[in-house]
Amino acid sequence: MTNTTTATAQAALSTIPPDIRCAQDYERLAQQFMVLPHYEYVAGGCGRDITVAANLNAFAQWAIYPRLLRDVTAGHTKLTLNQQTFPHPVFMAPVAFQQLAHPAGEIDTARAAQAMQSCMVASTLSSVRMEDVATVASNGGSPRWFQLYFQPHQNDTLDLISRAANTGYSAIVVTLDASIQAASLRAQRAGFRMPQDCVAANLRDHTAPANITLNPGESRVFQGIMRDAPTWKDLEWLMTQTSLPVWVKGVLHPDDARALQNMGVAGIIVSNHGGRSLDGAPASLDALPAIRAAVGTSFPLLLDSGIRSGSDIFKALALGADAVLIGRLQMYALSVAGALGVAHMIKLLCEELEICMSLAGCATLKEINRGALVRCGTSATSTDFPPHDNSHE
Repeated sequence: MTNTTTATAQAALSTIPPDIRCAQDYERLAQQFMVLPHYEYVAGGCGRDITVAANLNAFAQWAIYPRLLRDVTAGHTKLTLNQQTFPHPVFMAPVAFQQLAHPAGEIDTARAAQAMQSCMVASTLSSVRMEDVATVASNGGSPRWFQLYFQPHQNDTLDLISRAANTGYSAIVVTLDASIQAASLRAQRAGFRMPQDCVAANLRDHTAPANITLNPGESRVFQGIMRDAPTWKDLEWLMTQTSLPVWVKGVLHPDDARALQNMGVAGIIVSNHGGRSLDGAPASLDALPAIRAAVGTSFPLLLDSGIRSGSDIFKALALGADAVLIGRLQMYALSVAGALGVAHMIKLLCEELEICMSLAGCATLKEINRGALVRCGTSATSTDFPPHDNSHE
């Protein structure tokens, strides 16, 4: 892809900037390395960014108890999900159109994930073909999953999951909360337009969606955009078409979580799409405890939306998640220093988590539970939510 760097955006570095002190520093620096419309598109959500703000605020509502005299010298951050073992709970979320941040796009993210043994979830809307991402990721054997958007034509959906299986992706993550997205006012005000050479590479050979003709009195939304939105029947069909485990991303309501668990999905990702779907949806972290209570202690749950630090990861694990997915920080680090930046960001998050665990007296992820947290402004040591089993072994 053509480099979009202008006089107002620096080219990506080949070294780590000396003033990076924590993972979140990449968010600040990214403004220097992305043209303004691209940065605003990545940083913004949808509508008035109410949910974007709620995601960040939710983490600030919890404090972590330090614990004394705990021996953590045998500590580690390993976990197992559905017979897959991971060295740490920091996964790369399926972020679309990564060439908006760096010319190499998803290729450099895959290199970083491979180097740091992080599970990368590659997006349907990747600006690089899933086969090319797989070639990079397979060099070190790091796990990779494929995120799926249902396509208007069933054969195109089948093509995507077949290609994923044939190129070594070990799970399908189907996103169900973004059939329609409100426009980002922040991106619109910055004049964002998708560059002509930044395209969904996985869909290049697919059939173009048919134009929808509305009858008099029909809604452009209900009878138009939502006409091809997936339903429960579509998810049931999908699960008969692949032998790969199917995860569902975009769950916020406990009733949906129970229904998905009963249907037999491999796991759930508690997510509000980083505030990019329904503006005014609850923060993912706020929804997490009720979903954990709904599905029980051992059902696999991941969380994304709003994570900026290792302490945020700790809080997510304490409230019921088994691992987390990193979205915007991934793009910010990619824009600053490509693969090196993303790898460094993952390293910082892992070290921040380990420091937090050590000071909280938790030697393993399994020891992190609700009792490690207290709501800010209170002094209760509540155990409203029972400890959950992170091992799934």
